[in-house]
Order: sequence, then C-alpha cells, then structure tokens
Amino acid sequence: MSTSTASSTAGPAPTGEPAPPVGAPSGVRIGVLGPLSLFVDGEDRTPSAPKPRQLLGLLMLNANQMVRAGECITELWGSHPPKTALSTLQTYVLYIRQILRGGATDRSCALVTRNQSYQLGVAAPEASDRLRFEDLARRGREAAADDPARASRLLGEALDQWRGPALADVPAGPVSSAHVVELDEARKGVREWRVEVDLQLGRHRELLTELAGLSAQHPTHENIHAQYMLALHRSGLRPEALGVFHRLRCRLGDSFGIEPVPRLRRLYEAIDADDPVLRAPAGALHAT
Repeated sequence: MSTSTASSTAGPAPTGEPAPPVGAPSGVRIGVLGPLSLFVDGEDRTPSAPKPRQLLGLLMLNANQMVRAGECITELWGSHPPKTALSTLQTYVLYIRQILRGGATDRSCALVTRNQSYQLGVAAPEASDRLRFEDLARRGREAAADDPARASRLLGEALDQWRGPALADVPAGPVSSAHVVELDEARKGVREWRVEVDLQLGRHRELLTELAGLSAQHPTHENIHAQYMLALHRSGLRPEALGVFHRLRCRLGDSFGIEPVPRLRRLYEAIDADDPVLRAPAGALHAT
C-alpha cells in the first residue's frame, strides 16, 4: 500500500489529531497509554474505523505475545460473533499489516500470523509507550535501593509515558478489559514507588499537593494515606497528618467495617508522639 493510500484510509483518531510521539520520526511508534495512536515514519496511521481500532488496541496491549484468533473474535464481537467473523478478522489483520509496512523505513514492528494466532512484534521498547513504561519502571525499581535520585527520575519518566487512561478512546472488549485494568494497577504501583523514593530524598513538601489529590481520588487506599501523613508530618503539619488518619479510619469503618492496618496505626502513634525516627533521612537531597 502506498503512503498516500494508507494515510487516507487510516485517517485521524475519532477524538482528534494525535501528536506524534517524542523521539526519532523513523519507524513505527505505537501508543496505548492514553488515546490509541499509530505513527509510521512520523505519519499518523491510526485507524478510524471502530473494529480495526479495537483489534489494533488488543494487539498493542499484547505486543510480542501471540493472541489467538478466537480471542480477537471475542474482543470484537463478544459471545455472538457473525458467521463471517474469521474472514472479516483476517481482512482487518491484512489492513493493519499494510498500514504498519507502508512507508516504514525499518522493520522494528511487524504483525505476523502463526497457527491461527497473531503477534504484533516490537523489536525495541522505544517503539511502544507501554514497553517504554515497563522498561523504565523496572530500571527505576532496581535503582531504588542504591540510587534513589536515579530511581525517582526513571520512575517519573515511566509515568510520563501516560497520556490518559489506557486506550482512552477505544471501547474495551471482554479480552482487553483485563489488560487495561492491569496496566492501570501497574501505573498506580509505579507512582507509589516514585513517591516512596521522593520521601527518601526529603522531597516531602514537594509531594503535598500530589498526595492530597491522590488521597482524594483513592479515599480508602491506606498506603497513599500513609505517605501523605508522613509528608505532612515532615513538613511541620502534625495536626493535619493526624487528621488524615482519623478521616481514613472513619471511611474504612463506614464502608467496610474495618480498622486501618497495624502499620498505619503505628505510624499514627509515632506521629502523635513526634518520634524522631520519622524525620527526613540525614543528607536528603531536597530536605525542607
């Protein structure tokens, strides 16, 4: 397929013209951490038709893994697919393969078929925001023990890969829904790790606004509230830190009939006693 044909067929995503990803324009760049996006040699090739978008999203979520044809059919048509589902799926696969190849100057990303299964092969993390996120998150976690400043930077870069909820503009079918939830949980986990290393670096004042927002978004998430309490206490706001605990305790009791976990209760008691063990680490980079 020629460049002009692929461009006119794919068209912009329904939610508007996506911006090209940061980095070298050559090759394929795919995005699922936000609105769906597909760029080939810097040109937007994101499909506009709903079913190809759903299929491409599913394959992107499973980059470098085989996805059975049956899973693709379930994703696109649910439990009552049409009789022509397999042949229609094969047409969509051919279309996606064409827009991936058309005009590309490398073969860093290719859609292959094997034993009634499909794999979107991505040769390097730079071609996929999800793979970049996972690579940066892994490196950040590995650096946390020995180099928290580097860990904070890497984890922050991992979070910067996100442009919104995963596949924000593509309806999640029964197969991709679980992957979307897993990605969202991974994002939350990386954010908690980054906050933790920033607390180690003495950046408690810098975290206050972020943690206030996170605690409001997740009103019963105990670890986020623990981090918020510690940041408040280290910022000289001990009464406010104790108030966070009391509000969380009320919510947990009203919603679930439970008490905060022992670790959180011990933190409350240490803050109430102004225990020196809670002070920012000596030599913290950004102690305030």
